[in-house]
Amino acid sequence: LQKILILLHVTTCVIVGKTLLTLFPNAMKRYILKQGEKSRMNENPKFSYENWGPTFFSFEYLLFVLKVKWKRLEDEAYEGHPAPNTPVVTLNGEVRHLLDFTRDNRPLILNFGSCT
Repeated sequence: LQKILILLHVTTCVIVGKTLLTLFPNAMKRYILKQGEKSRMNENPKFSYENWGPTFFSFEYLLFVLKVKWKRLEDEAYEGHPAPNTPVVTLNGEVRHLLDFTRDNRPLILNFGSCT
């Protein structure tokens, strides 16, 4: 049910965005550029609007956003429910899943931190 709701929401956003892009191309270009400023995407001089702007609200854009949002559903943890088996990358670059590190009946302890 959550995937269907996400599909409907993202599809509606893409249809509205594509319509607005067609009807008001200059205003939408300014809006998209403003979004690029927030993500600092436009700070790269080799990455101009013409390279990435037209991809907004395309079918590929729709598929990418759906993939990301659906993947995030798998990463949500709820009290009293099984832990999500989130993909992790080992120090040697190997992609494993979190529950691959469990051993017998021992608890798996995760320690998060940062070193700056």
